[in-house]
Amino acid sequence: MAIKALLFDKDGTLIDVNGTWIPLYRQLLGTELALSPNEVSAEMEKAGYDASANRFRAGSILAGGTTRQLVNLWWPDLSSDEGDAKARYLDKKYAPMAVERLSPLMDLRPVLQGLRSAGFKLGVGTNDSFQSAVGQIAELGVTDCFDIIIGADSVSIPKPSGQMIAAFAAHLGISSADVAMIGDNIHDLEEAKNGGAGMGIAVLTGNGSRADLQDHADVVLDSIADLINLLQVT
Repeated sequence: MAIKALLFDKDGTLIDVNGTWIPLYRQLLGTELALSPNEVSAEMEKAGYDASANRFRAGSILAGGTTRQLVNLWWPDLSSDEGDAKARYLDKKYAPMAVERLSPLMDLRPVLQGLRSAGFKLGVGTNDSFQSAVGQIAELGVTDCFDIIIGADSVSIPKPSGQMIAAFAAHLGISSADVAMIGDNIHDLEEAKNGGAGMGIAVLTGNGSRADLQDHADVVLDSIADLINLLQVT
């Protein structure tokens, strides 16, 4: 079945995940837990930060998890309701700060507009919060390129449950098999599989290497710019 719609992960696929989030999480830990720089580094490494490479480890919570998962790790003694409230507080407080550090991986508009002009429907499916994702996509100036933005809190269970693929397809009135998921982490490719997507496409612009991703993807691309050739868009 031909692919009709493309669901993009955000961090590491559209934006520079490390440059955007590493300084933000350092600030968050130092402020919210009143940690020393050494303690901040220890908590960062616990969540998936590779200090030697100054990047997030592929498949880690920092690379692709949700705010709620970070709350579980960094505030383990909170009750379920308290943890939910903490996640909402962090999303509200730090989403604007993430926008200030935002760096796209490339000039996104020509790529996205080229795909739309070829007839593809486009969406964002991210384990970031909806509020944060909407703000970042707006800052990038490409909101009009997307038919829908789906955050971790837009579905009952975030990636890799398959619910984002299902929600995207339902929004467009198409089959999940008509959708391709594009992302830089294994959980993006598992989202494609669990959601019944027609393709799972990996990109190497995040923290996952070709070796990490190739066994889980239908195809591995250097970046989303290569979608033009892959999908035979002229």
